[in-house]
Amino acid sequence: MAPEMATNLAETQRSAQKASKPAPHSVSPEAKSARIVILNQYYVPDVASTGHLLHELAEEFARLKKPVKVTTCFPSYGPPESWLPCPGHEFTNGVEVRRMRTTRYSKDRLAGRLLNSITFLVPLAVRQLFAKRKGNVYLYTSNPPYLGVIGGFVSLFRRHPYVVLLHDSYPHLAEWVGKIGNGGMASKIWHRLNRVMYRRALHTIVLCQKAKELVCRDYGIAPERVHVIPNWADPETLRPIAKEETKFAQANGLVEPFTILYSGNLGLYYEFESLLDAAERLQNENFRLVFIGSGGKKQFIADQIAKRNLKNVLMFPYQPFETLNDSLNACDASLVTIAKGIEGISFPSKLYSSLAVGKPIIAISEEGSELQDVVDRQRTGVWTKLGDIDGLVAAIRRLMADRALSHELGRNARSVMESRYTMQTSARAYADVLELAAEEGSR
Repeated sequence: MAPEMATNLAETQRSAQKASKPAPHSVSPEAKSARIVILNQYYVPDVASTGHLLHELAEEFARLKKPVKVTTCFPSYGPPESWLPCPGHEFTNGVEVRRMRTTRYSKDRLAGRLLNSITFLVPLAVRQLFAKRKGNVYLYTSNPPYLGVIGGFVSLFRRHPYVVLLHDSYPHLAEWVGKIGNGGMASKIWHRLNRVMYRRALHTIVLCQKAKELVCRDYGIAPERVHVIPNWADPETLRPIAKEETKFAQANGLVEPFTILYSGNLGLYYEFESLLDAAERLQNENFRLVFIGSGGKKQFIADQIAKRNLKNVLMFPYQPFETLNDSLNACDASLVTIAKGIEGISFPSKLYSSLAVGKPIIAISEEGSELQDVVDRQRTGVWTKLGDIDGLVAAIRRLMADRALSHELGRNARSVMESRYTMQTSARAYADVLELAAEEGSR
């Protein structure tokens, strides 16, 4: 590792650790033994990335000897063919999981997504209001985005110590994609509900510094009550494999051409147009662009492939979780992208799985983003500014021509993940915040 890279990495690690830790506090034995209840609409075996992250977090809590329960739904995030069978109540690896039955309409349609949320939230609110809860501390996520409002509602009537985990910030995201009017009545009501949710929460966990700034600015939350804890990847489950050794690359003709892979949510707030423009320019070169997943931009991407006759762009459905490591390694570089104005409102968690498999990252974002810091300044890949097609094509050609550089950046990516983004590090930081909330909630 170059000296300047080591210096940058050490400085970033120190700042990340400082941001992630709650203020020192003496925590009672009762708070340390409080049962952690995680509430989220999606959970393993669903294909949603947040469900897999929370699955890993819950099992790490269990390994830390902390009682943990998950309240969730039956699989509904991806297309019906991805809905694997699972029990309504189970104990697995020390984690109790209860799944609620809800409607399971396509999340790509607003009405279906709302109905799925309502049939989860209303029964859950009743259950939370009347259930026994002594000795519990609750972690409300932002799936669905108004889930934490239940915590605020219940706390008006009963002692209900809870922490909010912010992945995607609404209504900001709904306004950005045009689902609701900016500053309209729906937005104003949503912001008022958020104020109740955040102000009655004992603490809030966010994924990046810009998200912390947003919560503190828009809802008047004291900075010491908002903790930056990044997402992670499991270095044991996701590990580097040579592309030519993967079954996915062998089966789909990806062994020989230089391949860029995007695997995950093809959502509206990711920037895919630049890659499609680049692929069009690289039509006559030894290059493939591969998309795996589903989401709001899936049809747009498919239409662009057909309209431009892009023979070098391939699309595949979500791959089984059991073969995820194989498919993520079936490339020469991983794509991580986020659209203009989105950082702080959301953050691409696929960054961490991309780092884990030790492939160089091609990142597309606004200048000055945290994504740029990880990829460009820490030399884990190549970063290009949104809309810079010339720069993106040049970066791809550079990696295609210099395989030694590509391998070096991939090794750096794995090293940075192991240093900064492990499940164990983040789980300990989560546990500290939840114990602090349990202690404060017992007073």
